[in-house]
Formats: sequence, C-alpha cells, structure tokens
Amino acid sequence: MIKSMTGFGRCELADEKRKFTVELKSVNHRYLDVSIKMPKKLNFFESTIRNLLKEYLERGKVDVYITYEDDTDGSYSLRYNRTLAREYLGYLNSMAEEFHLENDIRVSTLSHYPDVFVMEEQETDEKELWGLLEQTIRTACERLVAGRISEGETLKTDIMAKLDELLACVDFIETRSPRIMQEYRQRLEEKIKELLGDRQLDDSRIATEVTIYADKICVDEETVRLRSHILSTKETLQNGGSIGRKLDFIAQEMNREANTILSKANNIEVSDTGICLKTGIEKIREQIQNIE
Repeated sequence: MIKSMTGFGRCELADEKRKFTVELKSVNHRYLDVSIKMPKKLNFFESTIRNLLKEYLERGKVDVYITYEDDTDGSYSLRYNRTLAREYLGYLNSMAEEFHLENDIRVSTLSHYPDVFVMEEQETDEKELWGLLEQTIRTACERLVAGRISEGETLKTDIMAKLDELLACVDFIETRSPRIMQEYRQRLEEKIKELLGDRQLDDSRIATEVTIYADKICVDEETVRLRSHILSTKETLQNGGSIGRKLDFIAQEMNREANTILSKANNIEVSDTGICLKTGIEKIREQIQNIE
C-alpha cells in the first residue's frame, strides 16, 4: 500500500480526572516537519510526542493541536508562609512603637500582604498524565494514517491509468518510427528520379542517405528506456511503502527521455505523441508529490 501525505486525524479521550483532544493535520513536504501547539503544562512531553509521531509518519508537514482539561479538585493548594508573616508583623510592631502609632493590625489585614498566602499548583503525576495522552495521540495517528492510505490508493489507481496511457504512446512511436524510414526512402527516390529522369539510381547512395537520416531521428534507445521507467514505476507502486522520493526520481528520468524523443521528432504524429508523453509525465509528477 502507498500513503498520501495529506490527511486529518482526531481523537478525544477522557477519564474521571482529565480530558485530552488531539488533532493532526498533514500536507505535502519533502521531509517530516512537525509543529506542536499544546498547553505549557505539557511542554515537557514535546520530545516524546515527536518520537511517537515518527512511528507513524515518514514525510509531510504535520500540525499537532492538543487541548487539555483537568477536572481534579486538588490541582491547586494554598500555602501559608509563616516566616514571612512573622517578619511583616515584627516590622509593623516596630513601626507602631517607633512612631507612637496605634497598632491596629488584624489577621485579615496581615493575610493580604504579598506572598503570605500563595496558591501553588500541585505536582503532576507525569506517568499517569502521559498514559492517557499517549493513547489519545496514537489513536489520532492511526486515524490520520488510515486517511492517508485511503487517499494513497486513490492516487495509485490514477497514476496507474496515466502510466498505461504513456505505454500506449510509446507503443505508437515504436510502431510508427520504422514506417517513417520507409516513407523517407520513398520520397528520396521519387525526388532523385524527378531530377535524374531516366538515368539509373545509385541504390548505395540512397541507402547511405537513409541511414544518416535514420541516425538523426532514431528514438529506439529512448523508447526502450522510457518503457523501462514506466514499468519500474508500476512495480514500485505495487510494492508500496515510502516510495515518494524514488518515484519522483524516476519521473525526472522519464521526462528526460520524452524531451529527447520530442527533439528528434521529424514527423507530426510522433511530435504530437511526444507532447502527449510530456503532458502525461507532468501530470504523474504532480500526483507523485502527494505520496509519502
């Protein structure tokens, strides 16, 4: 099977304390490029998340969105700073005594002084937190991969059909090329007869001219190589796996052969077929850019 690099996966999981929502969106990219957006509380998991994604994905630009809800009652605690409160009170008593002021300090007043009472976030059990988050990410990844496989099979079917069209073009050129030689020899003989009249034709001279002409327009090597590239692409698609880079390289080679065929074409039918070859190869290359 082959995979597209475009897809979407989403999963939402919750237990009695927490809820995670993970969304993955991927598009084409030469390499694996991961961007993660999540609450700061989860930042220490970033490296682990990236390694987890590599188990499922090899190429593509992937945007990861993670939301987290914590319903635990004990997520925050209140801390009383006894030492600081004692210092505040000591200084206030000194001020009252030094300046002969009424000491009207109450507990409610002292409690409002900075850092006497501090709200502290309870330490998180990382192992417990990661257990649910990992499960959520893996499920989202599996759904993303399933979508990429489905689209990949669609791409495979489309590319296979286009490859068959290329083979038909190659078949036509291979069939048409020998007839071009015959037609050229016939035109050459007719032209020489017209110029020489009843004088005898020099068959060896005509054969030499035809050979020189054939060497200029012969595309046998190009069609053989092009056919080999097309069949190699079909085989690679059938084998599946991470084949995007390999297919892109083969497509470049196919395009090179098509350019040579078109440059040698000295016949309107072969020329038109060469243009069809280049157009078909370009369409295939566009589709290949979507394959992982």
